[in-house]
Amino acid sequence: VQLQASGGGLVQAGGSLRLSCAASGRTFSSSAMGWFRQAPGKERDLVATISWVGSTYYTDSVKGRFTISRDSAKNTVYLQMNSLKPEDTAVYYCAASTRTGRATASLYEYDYWGQGTQVTVSS
Repeated sequence: VQLQASGGGLVQAGGSLRLSCAASGRTFSSSAMGWFRQAPGKERDLVATISWVGSTYYTDSVKGRFTISRDSAKNTVYLQMNSLKPEDTAVYYCAASTRTGRATASLYEYDYWGQGTQVTVSS
């Protein structure tokens, strides 16, 4: 089973990026999926999560700017990031949970993780 994250890069403040996370080896259509991020010296924190039926939850700092979505037919989850800020700079990780289909903020509920993709926002 593999989660392959892509789409990171360097962007100026105010710009946009779209992250993708393609799963292979098993289907996650009944699973909660999430995006987390980790800045240097900080803990890995939730950015957004989506349930198996499409319910979403966002951390306060990205509400109104980021959108999480999923395409179950493609076994892929996306994170559209708009109006990016320097404080969004981090390694972004996608994750999948086989324990619940409900959107969940706890990283301990996720048992599959992608390799991470770097997002750098310059001021």
